[in-house]
Amino acid sequence: MTTIKKPVFLLAGGPGSRRKGPDPILQAIFKECGVREPTVAYVGAANDDSTQFFGFITSAFKEAGAGKIKHAVTVPGKADLKKAKDIMEAADIIFISGGDVEAGMDVLHKKDLTGYFNGIYNQGKPFFGISAGSIMLAREWVRWRDPDNDTTAEIFPCMGIAPVLCDTHAEDDDWAELKALLTLEKDGAEGYGIPSGKGIKVFPDGRVEALGGAVPQYARRGDRVIKAKDILP
Repeated sequence: MTTIKKPVFLLAGGPGSRRKGPDPILQAIFKECGVREPTVAYVGAANDDSTQFFGFITSAFKEAGAGKIKHAVTVPGKADLKKAKDIMEAADIIFISGGDVEAGMDVLHKKDLTGYFNGIYNQGKPFFGISAGSIMLAREWVRWRDPDNDTTAEIFPCMGIAPVLCDTHAEDDDWAELKALLTLEKDGAEGYGIPSGKGIKVFPDGRVEALGGAVPQYARRGDRVIKAKDILP
Protein backbone atom coordinates (compact mmCIF):
# COMPACT_ATOMS: atom_id res chain seq x y z
CA MET A 1 0.00 0.00 0.00
CA THR A 2 1.34 3.44 -0.95
CA THR A 3 1.50 5.98 1.86
CA ILE A 4 0.72 9.57 0.94
CA LYS A 5 2.56 12.27 2.87
CA LYS A 6 0.28 15.05 4.10
CA PRO A 7 0.78 18.82 3.85
CA VAL A 8 2.34 20.45 6.91
CA PHE A 9 0.74 23.58 8.37
CA LEU A 10 3.03 26.24 9.85
CA LEU A 11 1.28 28.97 11.84
CA ALA A 12 2.37 32.11 13.67
CA GLY A 13 1.03 33.15 17.06
CA GLY A 14 2.22 36.36 18.67
CA PRO A 15 0.58 39.72 19.40
CA GLY A 16 -2.51 40.38 17.33
CA SER A 17 -3.06 36.73 16.46
CA ARG A 18 -5.93 36.17 18.87
CA ARG A 19 -9.40 36.65 17.46
CA LYS A 20 -12.92 36.28 18.79
CA GLY A 21 -14.54 33.00 17.94
CA PRO A 22 -13.01 29.90 16.37
CA ASP A 23 -9.80 30.35 14.42
CA PRO A 24 -10.64 29.70 10.73
CA ILE A 25 -7.12 28.42 9.97
CA LEU A 26 -7.37 25.85 12.76
CA GLN A 27 -10.84 24.91 11.57
CA ALA A 28 -9.47 24.26 8.08
CA ILE A 29 -6.60 22.16 9.45
CA PHE A 30 -8.91 19.99 11.56
CA LYS A 31 -11.35 19.60 8.66
CA GLU A 32 -8.51 18.32 6.47
CA CYS A 33 -7.90 15.51 8.98
CA GLY A 34 -10.98 13.88 7.48
CA VAL A 35 -12.56 12.92 10.82
CA ARG A 36 -15.05 14.71 13.00
CA GLU A 37 -13.45 16.18 16.14
CA PRO A 38 -9.92 14.88 15.46
CA THR A 39 -7.66 13.86 18.33
CA VAL A 40 -4.57 16.07 18.60
CA ALA A 41 -1.25 14.96 20.12
CA TYR A 42 0.40 17.99 21.76
CA VAL A 43 4.23 18.14 21.89
CA GLY A 44 5.53 20.85 24.26
CA ALA A 45 9.29 20.35 23.87
CA ALA A 46 9.86 24.04 23.07
CA ASN A 47 8.20 25.35 26.25
CA ASP A 48 9.34 22.84 28.86
CA ASP A 49 5.98 21.05 28.63
CA SER A 50 4.25 24.07 30.18
CA THR A 51 0.83 23.13 31.56
CA GLN A 52 -0.27 26.77 31.20
CA PHE A 53 0.47 26.79 27.48
CA PHE A 54 -1.15 23.38 27.10
CA GLY A 55 -4.33 24.70 28.74
CA PHE A 56 -4.49 27.74 26.48
CA ILE A 57 -3.91 25.66 23.35
CA THR A 58 -6.50 23.08 24.41
CA SER A 59 -9.18 25.75 24.67
CA ALA A 60 -8.35 27.23 21.26
CA PHE A 61 -8.27 23.83 19.57
CA LYS A 62 -11.56 22.65 21.03
CA GLU A 63 -13.22 25.92 20.03
CA ALA A 64 -12.02 25.28 16.45
CA GLY A 65 -13.47 21.77 16.32
CA ALA A 66 -10.83 19.41 17.72
CA GLY A 67 -11.84 16.54 19.98
CA LYS A 68 -9.39 15.24 22.56
CA ILE A 69 -6.07 17.08 23.05
CA LYS A 70 -3.54 14.68 24.57
CA HIS A 71 -0.25 15.86 26.04
CA ALA A 72 2.64 13.72 24.75
CA VAL A 73 5.14 14.66 27.48
CA THR A 74 8.77 14.60 26.32
CA VAL A 75 10.78 17.11 28.40
CA PRO A 76 11.19 15.71 31.96
CA GLY A 77 14.12 13.37 32.54
CA LYS A 78 11.73 10.60 33.51
CA ALA A 79 9.27 11.26 30.69
CA ASP A 80 7.59 8.06 29.51
CA LEU A 81 8.54 8.19 25.83
CA LYS A 82 6.68 4.98 25.04
CA LYS A 83 3.49 6.57 26.34
CA ALA A 84 4.22 9.75 24.37
CA LYS A 85 4.72 7.74 21.18
CA ASP A 86 1.54 5.77 21.80
CA ILE A 87 -0.35 9.08 22.10
CA MET A 88 1.15 10.39 18.87
CA GLU A 89 0.57 7.21 16.90
CA ALA A 90 -3.09 7.07 18.00
CA ALA A 91 -3.74 10.76 17.26
CA ASP A 92 -5.24 12.08 14.04
CA ILE A 93 -2.71 14.93 13.88
CA ILE A 94 0.42 16.00 15.79
CA PHE A 95 0.94 19.55 17.03
CA ILE A 96 4.39 21.04 17.79
CA SER A 97 3.97 23.93 20.20
CA GLY A 98 5.67 27.29 20.52
CA GLY A 99 8.42 28.41 22.85
CA ASP A 100 12.16 28.36 22.13
CA VAL A 101 13.34 26.72 18.90
CA GLU A 102 16.82 25.72 20.03
CA ALA A 103 15.60 24.40 23.40
CA GLY A 104 12.89 22.40 21.68
CA MET A 105 15.28 20.85 19.18
CA ASP A 106 17.73 20.03 22.00
CA VAL A 107 14.98 18.02 23.71
CA LEU A 108 14.09 16.15 20.53
CA HIS A 109 17.73 15.34 19.78
CA LYS A 110 18.47 14.19 23.35
CA LYS A 111 15.37 11.99 23.39
CA ASP A 112 16.17 10.66 19.89
CA LEU A 113 12.81 11.80 18.56
CA THR A 114 13.71 13.67 15.36
CA GLY A 115 14.05 10.46 13.35
CA TYR A 116 10.89 9.11 14.95
CA PHE A 117 8.89 12.18 13.88
CA ASN A 118 10.18 11.95 10.33
CA GLY A 119 9.30 8.25 10.29
CA ILE A 120 5.67 8.69 11.29
CA TYR A 121 5.33 11.67 8.94
CA ASN A 122 6.61 9.51 6.08
CA GLN A 123 3.98 6.94 7.05
CA GLY A 124 1.23 9.54 6.54
CA LYS A 125 0.80 11.23 9.94
CA PRO A 126 -0.11 14.93 9.53
CA PHE A 127 1.69 17.65 11.49
CA PHE A 128 1.15 21.31 12.30
CA GLY A 129 2.99 23.81 14.45
CA ILE A 130 2.78 27.32 15.81
CA SER A 131 5.55 29.90 16.31
CA ALA A 132 8.71 28.06 17.43
CA GLY A 133 6.99 24.78 16.61
CA SER A 134 6.59 25.90 13.00
CA ILE A 135 10.30 26.68 12.75
CA MET A 136 11.14 23.31 14.33
CA LEU A 137 9.12 21.55 11.63
CA ALA A 138 11.04 23.43 8.92
CA ARG A 139 14.57 22.69 7.67
CA GLU A 140 16.94 24.91 9.64
CA TRP A 141 17.25 27.86 11.98
CA VAL A 142 19.93 30.33 13.11
CA ARG A 143 21.64 30.93 16.47
CA TRP A 144 24.48 33.09 17.74
CA ARG A 145 27.34 31.67 19.81
CA ASP A 146 27.76 35.24 21.12
CA PRO A 147 24.51 37.24 21.01
CA ASP A 148 26.53 40.49 20.85
CA ASN A 149 28.60 39.43 17.85
CA ASP A 150 26.85 39.01 14.49
CA THR A 151 29.83 37.11 13.06
CA THR A 152 29.08 34.19 15.39
CA ALA A 153 25.77 33.38 13.66
CA GLU A 154 25.45 29.76 12.57
CA ILE A 155 22.83 27.44 11.15
CA PHE A 156 21.49 24.44 13.05
CA PRO A 157 19.19 21.71 11.72
CA CYS A 158 15.52 21.37 12.59
CA MET A 159 13.22 18.45 11.74
CA GLY A 160 12.91 19.17 8.03
CA ILE A 161 9.41 17.70 7.83
CA ALA A 162 8.34 20.87 6.01
CA PRO A 163 10.99 21.40 3.28
CA VAL A 164 11.14 25.19 3.74
CA LEU A 165 12.80 27.94 5.78
CA CYS A 166 10.56 30.24 7.82
CA ASP A 167 10.23 32.67 10.71
CA THR A 168 7.08 33.58 12.62
CA HIS A 169 5.47 36.76 14.01
CA ALA A 170 8.66 38.83 13.58
CA GLU A 171 7.14 41.54 11.37
CA ASP A 172 7.97 44.25 13.93
CA ASP A 173 11.73 43.64 13.53
CA ASP A 174 11.47 43.30 9.75
CA TRP A 175 12.31 39.59 9.83
CA ALA A 176 15.89 40.20 10.99
CA GLU A 177 16.53 36.58 12.06
CA LEU A 178 15.10 35.14 8.84
CA LYS A 179 17.36 37.46 6.84
CA ALA A 180 20.34 36.42 8.97
CA LEU A 181 19.50 32.77 8.25
CA LEU A 182 19.26 33.39 4.51
CA THR A 183 22.61 35.22 4.56
CA LEU A 184 24.19 31.95 5.72
CA GLU A 185 22.34 29.82 3.17
CA LYS A 186 23.36 29.06 -0.41
CA ASP A 187 22.58 31.46 -3.24
CA GLY A 188 18.96 30.97 -4.33
CA ALA A 189 17.65 30.01 -0.88
CA GLU A 190 14.18 31.32 -0.03
CA GLY A 191 12.33 31.80 3.25
CA TYR A 192 8.90 32.84 4.46
CA GLY A 193 8.05 35.40 7.13
CA ILE A 194 4.75 34.24 8.61
CA PRO A 195 2.98 37.24 10.21
CA SER A 196 0.97 36.98 13.44
CA GLY A 197 -2.33 35.18 12.93
CA LYS A 198 -1.39 33.80 9.52
CA GLY A 199 0.21 30.61 8.25
CA ILE A 200 1.45 28.58 5.33
CA LYS A 201 0.48 25.18 3.99
CA VAL A 202 3.58 23.29 2.83
CA PHE A 203 3.14 20.39 0.44
CA PRO A 204 5.59 17.46 0.40
CA ASP A 205 7.07 18.69 -2.90
CA GLY A 206 7.85 22.11 -1.37
CA ARG A 207 4.92 24.04 -2.85
CA VAL A 208 3.59 26.66 -0.44
CA GLU A 209 0.18 28.31 -0.03
CA ALA A 210 -0.55 31.25 2.26
CA LEU A 211 -3.24 30.95 4.95
CA GLY A 212 -5.19 33.89 6.33
CA GLY A 213 -3.56 36.57 4.19
CA ALA A 214 -0.38 37.54 2.36
CA VAL A 215 2.89 36.04 3.57
CA PRO A 216 6.15 37.82 2.64
CA GLN A 217 8.94 35.89 0.99
CA TYR A 218 12.66 36.66 1.06
CA ALA A 219 15.45 35.22 -1.06
CA ARG A 220 19.25 35.00 -1.14
CA ARG A 221 20.50 36.43 -4.42
CA GLY A 222 24.26 36.59 -4.70
CA ASP A 223 25.56 38.28 -1.57
CA ARG A 224 22.23 39.99 -0.77
CA VAL A 225 18.90 39.03 0.78
CA ILE A 226 16.04 40.59 -1.18
CA LYS A 227 12.30 40.89 -0.71
CA ALA A 228 10.62 38.54 -3.17
CA LYS A 229 6.97 38.40 -4.20
CA ASP A 230 4.44 37.76 -1.40
CA ILE A 231 2.58 34.47 -1.53
CA LEU A 232 -1.19 34.76 -1.38
CA PRO A 233 -4.03 32.47 -0.24
